[in-house]
Amino acid sequence: MSNSVILKVEHLKKYFPIKAGVFRKIVGWVKAVDDVSFEVLEGETLGIVGESGCGKSTLGMTILRLYEPTAGRVVFAGKEISRLSSSALRPIRKDMQMIFQDPFGSLNPRMRIGSIIEEGMSVHGLYSSTERKEKVRELLEKVGLSADYVNRYPHEFSGGQRQRIGIARAMALSPRLIIADEAVSSLDVSIRSQILNLMKELKREYSFTYLFISHDLAVVRQICDRVLVMYLGRIVEIADKKVIFSRPLHPYTVALISAVPVPDPDYVVDRVILHGDVPSPIHPPSGCYFAPRCPVAERCRKDEPPLVEVENGHWVACHLPGSLSLKRENGDKKC
Repeated sequence: MSNSVILKVEHLKKYFPIKAGVFRKIVGWVKAVDDVSFEVLEGETLGIVGESGCGKSTLGMTILRLYEPTAGRVVFAGKEISRLSSSALRPIRKDMQMIFQDPFGSLNPRMRIGSIIEEGMSVHGLYSSTERKEKVRELLEKVGLSADYVNRYPHEFSGGQRQRIGIARAMALSPRLIIADEAVSSLDVSIRSQILNLMKELKREYSFTYLFISHDLAVVRQICDRVLVMYLGRIVEIADKKVIFSRPLHPYTVALISAVPVPDPDYVVDRVILHGDVPSPIHPPSGCYFAPRCPVAERCRKDEPPLVEVENGHWVACHLPGSLSLKRENGDKKC
């Protein structure tokens, strides 16, 4: 992993308009991503975690300009891309690819998989026609599929095989950054481990940088170097994977990790139960967005805590970091 920064996100926002009435006037905004800033080092795998609806997928698609940002900056490989025109952005797109959550919906059902994988190379004018077809066959074998499958359609494959096709498509342009959006969430557990191992092997071979979006903390622990925790469109904690899982400082992170199942009947975790519902992103609460569900909230209900570095590489948005600890013990007591 390099020390150079390949991706820098600064105060990024993505608001979706709410329209009502005959004339479809804007009456409000859904604050899906609300003032997010972070950096990704070249060659690392950064996990982005949080409950469903916290803005993880929207963040990934806004970084890639699949959604246009409402405000903020995205700097990729030293160049700001958040305000580039479509024509100026096109040459950069080949270096930023995405593996989508739905391995079937992301593949055109009317195209053969050879054409699906080759399409990006054709759009960017890479290689000759013969070289592209040979590259497709190599990629299929690289992701564990037979090169003879090039003329088959997506419906002829299982979910795991379709996700392998999606990975091959993302690799076809030799990108520097791959955003994997819940890439294994819809797969069976046995297939999930195969796909994760494949992604790790490909990273070792090609030195990709991954943004790995997931709600499954066990998966994130297996594949990521650092972890970014989101809640209601905002970052609440960023740290090295080992630090996050051993010493989380934000109460929300503590609650998430305490809910991860442990495959040991003698290993006890005191669950942190969050009461109440997630606030609406249309009318978020004042102060810290997590305050209405936080068991230790005090001044947080009025004063929004900034994201600050409390120790080397460990960033937390909390006025009382570490006030809620993750309690674990090994003993005779059963879960």
